[in-house]
Amino acid sequence: MGIKGEIIRFGGARYVAVRVFALLFLLLAVAPGFVHAASDWDQFLRDHTQADGRVLDGPVSHSEGQGIGMLLAVHFADRAAFDRMWKWTHRNLMVRDDGLLAWRWSEQKGVTDRNNATDGDLLVAWALVRAAERWNSSEYRTAGSSLARSVREKLVRSTPRGIVLLPGVEGFEKNGTLVVNLSYWIFPAFPELARADPSPVWPELAASGRRLLEEARFGRWGLPPDWLQLGEKLRLPQDRPARFGYDAIRIPLYLMWSGAPEGTLRAYRAFWEYFRGAPFFPGWTRVDDDSVDSHDALKGVRAIAAAVDAYPALDKTQLPGSGPSEPYYSDALLMLTKVMLWERAGR
Repeated sequence: MGIKGEIIRFGGARYVAVRVFALLFLLLAVAPGFVHAASDWDQFLRDHTQADGRVLDGPVSHSEGQGIGMLLAVHFADRAAFDRMWKWTHRNLMVRDDGLLAWRWSEQKGVTDRNNATDGDLLVAWALVRAAERWNSSEYRTAGSSLARSVREKLVRSTPRGIVLLPGVEGFEKNGTLVVNLSYWIFPAFPELARADPSPVWPELAASGRRLLEEARFGRWGLPPDWLQLGEKLRLPQDRPARFGYDAIRIPLYLMWSGAPEGTLRAYRAFWEYFRGAPFFPGWTRVDDDSVDSHDALKGVRAIAAAVDAYPALDKTQLPGSGPSEPYYSDALLMLTKVMLWERAGR
């Protein structure tokens, strides 16, 4: 066993994600309107939002965080919180002239990076579309369809592998090559965005994303990296960490949420099963040398791993127990996993 910075290598160590709490899903089955503990949402609001609707990721805020907060507000039928988050997002991040959101904002400087982040735009658009349906709001519907259309018109590129999503307007097209982030393919959002913005692009994106995931298999576990360079062959970009990490961790979440075939989860399950019995659960692995993080994974990562372990029998998922609040991203992943489980159980 060797350690290199925050990286550790294992020989035969294995890990198991613990299972079952069918009682919760029994309640869901007999009470379709049941929403998991409102205290989860109250805690998230207290820990990671401000009264004006700003979602906090440490000292800064991102379009992604605003979108996640808005999605959760719709799920918990908290229109007041949704309105605050959307108004803050519109006022502070809708500063570009192309209909997309600036991705990064700080209290001291306001917008510190005007480039967009496509996952943030999609999450906000998805939340708006859902809010329009829940509260029958033409205002939300118009805003959601407009943002979805801007993504479709500004960020979709044709390639020999089909159409793909740029992660942002600037910085991802260089010397005839494209760099993409497969966690930006938010599979469960595409059918809903297609209803708000009718276009064949949305189902085509879903199909191209699944094809890329089948091809983008790196390292001993065959995992997709956070960042991927497209070309005649798929490559790991030299200027970015070669990891299945805190971006790519969202891929299995979105696959499960969209009801993907069980086989599409095989690589993720194999990775986490490898650490059955290990003294800790790594948060990421490098896909170029198979080394892993030497720190125990965040609770949100463990939640996704537990759901993957149970999939497709998601009613047998046991999530990490309650405890002190974790960083925004961990709590966001945990909350999204809970929403995914609730929605899949209700279908």
